[in-house]
Amino acid sequence: MNTMTHALRVGLRRGGLEVRHTFTNSQDLWNYLFPTLIFLVVMFFMRDAAVPGTDFSLGTRTLPSLIGMNVVFSGMVTLMMSLALEREDGTLLRAKAVPNGMLGYLVGKIVLVAGMMLVSVAIVMIPSVFMLDGLALDSVTAWLTLVWVMVLGLVATLPLGAVFGSLFTNPRNAGVIMLPVMGLVAISGIFYPISSFPDWLQGVAQVFPVYWLGLGMRSAMLPADLAAVEIGESWRHLEMVGVLGAWTVVGFVVAPWVLRRMARKESGSNVAQRRERAMQRVT
Repeated sequence: MNTMTHALRVGLRRGGLEVRHTFTNSQDLWNYLFPTLIFLVVMFFMRDAAVPGTDFSLGTRTLPSLIGMNVVFSGMVTLMMSLALEREDGTLLRAKAVPNGMLGYLVGKIVLVAGMMLVSVAIVMIPSVFMLDGLALDSVTAWLTLVWVMVLGLVATLPLGAVFGSLFTNPRNAGVIMLPVMGLVAISGIFYPISSFPDWLQGVAQVFPVYWLGLGMRSAMLPADLAAVEIGESWRHLEMVGVLGAWTVVGFVVAPWVLRRMARKESGSNVAQRRERAMQRVT
């Protein structure tokens, strides 16, 4: 067995163990449940409101948009925070010291992020199916669309999480990226159709993955006639593949370079300095 194959197997095993660990960690469980409760409450109170120009439930329309947002948060924010935290505690330095250790580390993180995303999506979807009316997940095509949009969205956002996580030496500073992310969520039609926004704001939203993931999830989970309230009165799958594909290409070009640069800078003295600063903040 060559070292690369071994690293892949170790990464898969590590990722599986980390996913299992999240179910025994009270903090992780709270991170799953608390946002879900908020989302369910939001959709409950929106269920009797109607999408403008239709009699379709705004709460039902919001569910796939929230799932698309969840994919973005899983792919980008979860990986970003993991890299920032494990850079500080020396985990990345230990991975760097092993042949192909960074490959195994990243494979493990991909498994962890994908597992956490699936769990988060299930926690939101299962009660929503009973609470909301009008979902159209009654065909093989709908489920296939749900899967390929989710996979493409994760592939497009994971490199972004790796890039941002590599830029922060202090994990507490990584939270600043949440402000622009939440701003993008606000203008990306997650809670309200983007077609009601000014044209220039619609243009800004369509540059980023959040809007397209929400649109893709809506195309999979909602009736076809709901496309009438979208831009161009269409689900625009080709444009969606083009934008998410472009982000994927850019991410996979930039992320390896940034990660290699970060790994070269890692040393025992740097880790010790970061730990000392962290201890000073605690005391």
